[in-house]
Amino acid sequence: MALAGTGVFSETLEGDVYNYYADGEWKKSSSGNSVAIINPTTRMTQYKVQGCSREEVNKVMNSAKSAQKLWAKTPLWKRAELLHKAAAILKEHKAPIAECLVKEIAKPAKDAVTEVVRSGDLISYCAEEGVRVLGEGKFLVSDSFPGNERTKYCLTSKVYFTTYLPPATLQVTIHIIVCLIPLGVILAIPPFNYPVNLAVSKIAPALIAGNSIVLKPPTQGAVSALHMVHCFHLAGFPKGLINCVTGKGSEIGDFLTMHPGVNCISFTGGDTGIAISKKANMVPLQMELGGKDACIVLEDADLDLVAANIIKGGFSYSGQRCTAVKVVLVMESVADALVEKVNAKVANLSVGPPENDSDITPVVSESSANFIEGLVLDAKEKGATFCQEYKREGNLIWPLLLDNVRPDMRIAWEEPFGPVLPVIRINSVEEGINHCNASNFGLQGCVFTKDVNKAILISDAMETGTVQINSAPARGPDHFPFQGIKDSGIGSQGITNSINMMTRVKTTVINLPSPSYTMG
Repeated sequence: MALAGTGVFSETLEGDVYNYYADGEWKKSSSGNSVAIINPTTRMTQYKVQGCSREEVNKVMNSAKSAQKLWAKTPLWKRAELLHKAAAILKEHKAPIAECLVKEIAKPAKDAVTEVVRSGDLISYCAEEGVRVLGEGKFLVSDSFPGNERTKYCLTSKVYFTTYLPPATLQVTIHIIVCLIPLGVILAIPPFNYPVNLAVSKIAPALIAGNSIVLKPPTQGAVSALHMVHCFHLAGFPKGLINCVTGKGSEIGDFLTMHPGVNCISFTGGDTGIAISKKANMVPLQMELGGKDACIVLEDADLDLVAANIIKGGFSYSGQRCTAVKVVLVMESVADALVEKVNAKVANLSVGPPENDSDITPVVSESSANFIEGLVLDAKEKGATFCQEYKREGNLIWPLLLDNVRPDMRIAWEEPFGPVLPVIRINSVEEGINHCNASNFGLQGCVFTKDVNKAILISDAMETGTVQINSAPARGPDHFPFQGIKDSGIGSQGITNSINMMTRVKTTVINLPSPSYTMG
């Protein structure tokens, strides 16, 4: 078993097991249990992390609650300063964190480094945006709304007021104070495919808004996430403000998501999110779940552009992205030409270990590979055209384009999360839109056409959170709004949206005498 906790990260280790992080310290679980992290390429144990107990979760929640109350009183500039420091430390240690991503989730080496650097950029942008968004305010007067006299003045501010002002110190012009205040303890649960980037996309907005964090990383990706948390630790954030608990979801998952100390859940993942939403009661939710992102190709589309984007959108990181192209809906008249172009590009994709920067690397687990194979065999049994021979070695599945897929095949509707892409031939734009909208998913989609008017009309008709025109679906840039509908999510992400979501409005009203009384 290889260890990544050397040098600056050595304190994260207890023997050969990575510690969890709570109350500003790296701790060994009293449970005596550990969880193995399997290298997708070798299928051998790569790392081990602590298996935290419910008692330890309780202690973490109490610590996070106490720390948050003090953090909420910290000036915005100071919060931003610490975030900038954490971003710089994260980028400085991009190499060892990227190494963990390669070994834990089989992310190609160059993409692993990109994820860490992108995460640092996200933290810095969030610090700047948070100061701007949370520091702004506006002034309203009551007689701007019909039927009201000028008896109320409103100063809207997003700064958390924590100091009591005796009546004598109140300015006469301020008679209502509206504040956006932090929610409290944010439970952040990122997925395996971006365990660093999608963790900081939750952590940074929460912290700048005055919240504390309890991070539950995915098993595959847990060590990468722990190293990322260590960068925040080195930046000098207050004890108890940032916490990271590891362990099996089956043991502490429900206990975490239903814990009374949690004030908000930000989750990225799959079907588990639907179960969480049903158990969360009144806790605010921010969820980005699965997708079956459709690519609609019209007759006038630039087929070279389409083919390049299908390769990029459908096969990068072996298709293990919620925004990957998951189904191509192409007009019959150009289908043969498009399939030929895509096949030529598939043939040039390199297949192998992530250390070699291969285009196609092993999928994250044996169970994932088995699920993908089940979809492939179902399509074969029902008559789909295999553009390449289906090939699998362990968790490594070669890229496969399936042509002439029909709606009765599972691959037409289910999300493979692997390098297998179905092509459905359509005879009208309406047929493509109807297939897209019949899905229980609604994350992203894309349309390829040279007619911008058609593109806008199709975009309006597609029941998805985002539609890309003449480009493959994508989550970024990270400050863009990002949301799904139906089974693809709740709420909207993106830096500004996340900051606003992780706060709540608090209003205090002071009423003045009516004008007639004061003038009499």
